[in-house]
Amino acid sequence: MDKQAYYITTPIYYPNSNLHIGNIYTSVIADVLKRYKNLQGYDAFLTTGTDEHGQKIMNAALSHGSQPQQFVDKIAGETKLLLKKLDIDYDSFIRSTDPKHEENVQKIFQYLYDKGDIYKGEYEGYYCESCESYFTESQLDNGNCPDCGRKVDYHKEESYFFRLSKYTDRLRELFKDRPEFLEPKFRQNEMLNNFINKGLEDLSVTRNTFDWGVDVPFDNEHVVYVWIDALSCYLTAIGYGYDQEKFNKYWPASVHLIGKDIVRFHTIIWPALLMALDMPLPKKVFAHGWILFDNDKMSKSKGNIMYPEPLVELYGTDALKYFLLREFNFGSDGNFLSKKFMDRYNSDLVNDLGNLLSRTISMISKYNGGEIKKGKEFDAFDEDLIRLAGLTYDKFTSLMDEFKFNEALEVLWNFVRRSNKYVDQTEPWILGREEKYDRLNTVLYNLAESLRIIAQLVEPIMRNTTSEILKQLGVENFGFESAKEFGLIKEKTKVNKGKNLFNRLDTEEELKKLHDLNNKLVEERLGVKMDEDDKKEKEDKVEIKIDDFDKLDLVVGKILEAKEHPNADKLLVFKIDIGSEKRTIVSGIKKFYKPEYLVGKNVVVIKNLKPVKMRGILSEGMLLAAGDEAVLLTTIKDVKPGTVIS
Repeated sequence: MDKQAYYITTPIYYPNSNLHIGNIYTSVIADVLKRYKNLQGYDAFLTTGTDEHGQKIMNAALSHGSQPQQFVDKIAGETKLLLKKLDIDYDSFIRSTDPKHEENVQKIFQYLYDKGDIYKGEYEGYYCESCESYFTESQLDNGNCPDCGRKVDYHKEESYFFRLSKYTDRLRELFKDRPEFLEPKFRQNEMLNNFINKGLEDLSVTRNTFDWGVDVPFDNEHVVYVWIDALSCYLTAIGYGYDQEKFNKYWPASVHLIGKDIVRFHTIIWPALLMALDMPLPKKVFAHGWILFDNDKMSKSKGNIMYPEPLVELYGTDALKYFLLREFNFGSDGNFLSKKFMDRYNSDLVNDLGNLLSRTISMISKYNGGEIKKGKEFDAFDEDLIRLAGLTYDKFTSLMDEFKFNEALEVLWNFVRRSNKYVDQTEPWILGREEKYDRLNTVLYNLAESLRIIAQLVEPIMRNTTSEILKQLGVENFGFESAKEFGLIKEKTKVNKGKNLFNRLDTEEELKKLHDLNNKLVEERLGVKMDEDDKKEKEDKVEIKIDDFDKLDLVVGKILEAKEHPNADKLLVFKIDIGSEKRTIVSGIKKFYKPEYLVGKNVVVIKNLKPVKMRGILSEGMLLAAGDEAVLLTTIKDVKPGTVIS
């Protein structure tokens, strides 16, 4: 019986420079998802690749003193090497300059033109070269590009247009009939309210101001633009136009994994193009948040970048993949801090998992000559451990299926920590000293079996760790589904004491090594000279004097109104009474609070913070909060708004 197909894609990356952690995050998730589905018995197929046409690529090539094709060949080659170094198990690496793909692009364009869904006209509007997108004046953010914030130029040029407006009603019905099509769910409202319900304008799909692209088949004055060129890579990668059997097997895509900045392209433009081509739509598009660096989006122009190569070189792919999945909620933004990486490495990987394996193998070697034996005495501690093992499989797989990877790993690590607690509860060293082997063997067997189950479940994320655990336990890989069962290790299985799974890190020493390696890459690749102050993350706080504190105008404020930001997934907008006036303050705490809960609460406000526009709304101050869960600071007693804090 043929396995059920499961088609996964990453974005088709824009290769104007080397990929950083924020870029490869999607590839890591896609790789884990593919391995997970394959282990469940699916025939999973993963496509990634590079979008190599366009003005930005042409300009980047010229700035490097090379021709566009030479430039993209180099970057594509380096991207493949990086994916190999990251152990990303992709099946197809599609390049938009592949001859088969360029042929497909021309056929698609011709089909849409013949159908009447593409027509010739003139485009007039504001153009962002960085995003290679046109915007109307009303879409601009304070006169700048609403997507990247850069300067825009007014352009007027001849263009071919795709009749996107024709598909407005069908797109609205798509979101109504298939609420699972776009996740997280709040993204659906963004697309409906910000675009579809406002009325879609026809889309410019060619350019005639540069020639680095696929020629329009009947008009070589124009090249086909990214909307058709890059998005259709998902089709070419699985045989569209040249291997129909393969294409029919894998299309429609099971999930497109993308960053939140390209949601509109994948959930409005792409479905409309597929509708026009009379093709099935993808089953799901999942838009993740950004990985920030020092609370700012990683930017090649700013040089605030963390590259993955130093992390892999120093700590391996398993540790990096574990951190990226464990630390960040896949649908939200997250801040990459090297110290957080070190802390989680030491706590989760060294203390919890590594220590559990080391203790278990050492005790089996010491008390049983290295043989795993089944015991004869049982108590409530055993029942509790075995019960939790069964629950762990069910919860872990359910959360993985929902793309809640961080929660899935928390469930698994709860079992890891419970297994360590089981050691402390049963005290096998005392059982060994007192030669209570019927009970001791039960404890040691349960620990070995718990480790086997942990190894099977963590395999999609940390396959090298899985192999090492099973090797030291002396057992074969029974398969992911075997984690449902407790008690598969055979009597007299021989353990093999091996190396430490993970070695404890000296945080300060490792931070210096990591930053030195990363900053060397930043300087080499971007030509950005890193000052000494920039060569470590701004995590250490300096001592301040009372005069510095006095510069802050801290007052008590009372929240009068609280509502969700209409154009941001993690922001709340507050109207706050600070005594002398009422101010609007925007704060990134949406994931922790329901707006209605906060109305009437006292909060601590920095009154003299310079106002800043946050996704189109001017924020006139800052609320103070504590910890990773953004616990808002308040007052023990009700205090009059505007009361000074000193």
